[in-house]
Formats: sequence, structure tokens, C-alpha cells
Amino acid sequence: MSNANTPPPLPPSVPPPTGPGSPRDVPPLPGSHGIDPESLPEPIREELLAPDPVAIDTAAEELKDGQNHCPKCGATDIRHKTGSDLLVCLYCRNEWHGQRVEEEFGLGEGIDQLKGTVIASGAQDIAADAESLMSFKCSGCGAEVTVNTENAMTARCHWCRHVFGVNEQVANGAVPDAVLPFHIKKADAVARIRQFVDKRRLFALKAFKEQFTPENVVAVYMPYMIVDGNASVSVAGHGEIETRRYTQGSGKDKKTYYDADVYAIERHVDFTVDDLPLESSGERGNLDTSSNTNNIINTILPFDTKNAVKWNASYLNGVSSEKRDLDVEHLHPRLEDQLLSIARCQVEPSVSRFDRGVRWEQERLDVHGTRWVSMYLPVWLYSFHQPGSNGGMLHYIAVNGRTGETMGSVPVQQWKLLAAAITTGTFLEAIALMIIGSQ
Repeated sequence: MSNANTPPPLPPSVPPPTGPGSPRDVPPLPGSHGIDPESLPEPIREELLAPDPVAIDTAAEELKDGQNHCPKCGATDIRHKTGSDLLVCLYCRNEWHGQRVEEEFGLGEGIDQLKGTVIASGAQDIAADAESLMSFKCSGCGAEVTVNTENAMTARCHWCRHVFGVNEQVANGAVPDAVLPFHIKKADAVARIRQFVDKRRLFALKAFKEQFTPENVVAVYMPYMIVDGNASVSVAGHGEIETRRYTQGSGKDKKTYYDADVYAIERHVDFTVDDLPLESSGERGNLDTSSNTNNIINTILPFDTKNAVKWNASYLNGVSSEKRDLDVEHLHPRLEDQLLSIARCQVEPSVSRFDRGVRWEQERLDVHGTRWVSMYLPVWLYSFHQPGSNGGMLHYIAVNGRTGETMGSVPVQQWKLLAAAITTGTFLEAIALMIIGSQ
């Protein structure tokens, strides 16, 4: 029974009203976004449920003012003591050792427990509008000092001679989390490069031999991402075991055949990687063998990254450096390729009985967790530009600044190689004829 204050019922064709308290206004449950993740395809579901990246603050509190002070006298004229990991004050000659970044921030622990993406502060995404020029106010006299982070990480005040370093971690790719100091001195690097070229001088390009000046080698800090990872890989394919080998026919028609048992193979491996280096410079990561020999840098690995120290711009006094320009996202494909290669090596011993080989047809990589640290690694670099079509070829000879491992590319005279090949071939043919004639 209705009264005068009760509105008449709506016709069935008219939807019920909305408003406060209406069922249509009930918000979805927190975190559901109105979508049930279990109803989504697996790749999308994993991406949706993956934890957000976690940041590790590796900034050095004692360097926030842009200066590195001697702990004994407070002076700012600090240098790296060549051949060691020590810093030395040029005023009072005090020496001290930088803190190892792995011990300071626990970066060598819990790799098998990594989940999601953990990014150190120096490895965070580069701000698109970050400027290369950074200005500092001198605490000694108040003057402003500018540092161009494209090619330098330190500067000296032109009034009071205070030394400034870009120690504050700004989001422009210039300031890493750690640095691995040079141990190999320039004289040693020069000797190693000279020895490397002398062994290849016979076929070297004439212009290269005339211009070869190993004393022009430069010390460069190369930007790398050092990655810890926790991953699993499943592979499937077919392997063959030879059961019989036989020949049919004779003379030129003689052919060899084999019988083999074919097996379906599956393997699964759980593994971790500790301090995997990935180049974080787009230019150095460009392995275009038609225009450069950047791949030379990879041949002088590994570096003893466990000894890297907390970032301090004083290690870069008098040394060139390159700035990181690739973010974690850009390096994920390269990381996955490396992890798959590691996994293949892990399973290889378990398939040795398949003497006819194994053909892997399916591979699945699951990266459970990663930890990314930006680091400068030391390289002595000698370069030579060989003129030619499409800009020519840029040749490098590189020396590992820690171990002295040396590798490089020396431009050669093609006609000398061809002549040597023809001569060698003729010589071998003559020997073969002599052997046949003596039988």
C-alpha cells in the first residue's frame, strides 16, 4: 500500500537511478581495477602482478656538497693513487681506501632470493630533460663552478682552487653507483699495446705502421650495468645417438650413411648470476663490425667488479669517461640473451651422450628477480681510423685497466694476406705432389 510521499514504481524499460548508495556506485575492491588477473593471458597476468621496481639508495652522504674532503686535513685536492684503490690528499699526503660498494650495500647477498626488479640509485632511468652542464657553488669563496658531465666529472674553482666533483647522483646518466679504479699504469698499457702490434706488424696497413703511436693511449672509464639475477630456463628438443655407420658405392659414388636413435629431450635449470656486466652506452653497444671494432671491449673481460668502491669523482681526475645513455628497460633484451646462453652451457654436460648432437627447438626463460648497479670500469684505449667507403672503419686496441688483458684490431693490407695465402697454398700443393710421387 502506498502513500502520497512514495514515488510510483518505474516501468521495467527504465534503468534504476544512480546516486549515493546505489549499487552502481559501489567501487571495485582495492587493487582489482575491475579486472580479475586470473582471467588474463599468462604474459599479461605476470606483468600485471609483478612488483614495482625497488630502489637502493647508494648516494654517498659525505659527498652531497659536491666535494671530497681529506678525512685528515679537510683539503679537497684529492687524487687516485695509481696502481691501487687508494685516494691520496695532495696537501697532507694522507691516503685512504674507498668503501667497497658490495660490502657497503650488501649487493653480494640474497641473489637466489631476488624477486622483481631492484635498481640502485645510479642505475635509475635517465631524465629526458636532464642537462649535461651542472653548476656548483663553491663553499670556499662562493663562486659558481660549472662541470660538463659529457666529458668531465671534476672541476677546480678558478678563484680559490677548491676541487669539485660531480658526486651528487643526478638523473642524467652521469653519476654511477660505483667505480673500479685503474691498476694498470700508462707505461704498462703502452708496452702491452706495442707488443700486441709488433706481433701483427708484418701484414699491417702501411698508414697504420707510420702513424702508430702507443703513447697516445687514453684512460677511459666505460659505463656498465652490473646485474645480479635469479632465473629459470626450460628447454626442449631432440637428440640423436648414432647406432651404425656404413658406406655404399665406390669411387666418386661412394657415400657414407648412419643410423641413429632419436630422443625427445627436456631439461630445466634454476640458476643465479652474480655481477654480469652489460654495456650501458648505446655507442659502445653498437657492434656494427662493418664500421667499428667495439666488440674488442668485450674480449678483455672479466673485471674484478667485487673490488669496486663507492662512487667518488676523485677517482676520475685526469681520466676520460663516457656517460651512460641506456636504461634498465633498454638492456632487458640483452640480459635475456645472456641468461639463455648461460642456461645452455648449464645443460650441456647432461646431453653429452647424444653424439650426433642436440637440436633445441623450444626455450622458455623465467627471470624471477634482478638487481642493477651502474658502474664505471677502467679501460686503456688506443684507436685508429681507417679511411674507406661509408665512413671507413674505426679500429681499437683495448687494455683491461685491472688485469692488463689486451686485445685489438689492426688494419691489414689485403694484398699481402692474399699473396701469403697463395704462396702457402702453392707450397702445400708441392709437398702433396712430392708425397704422392714417393709412393
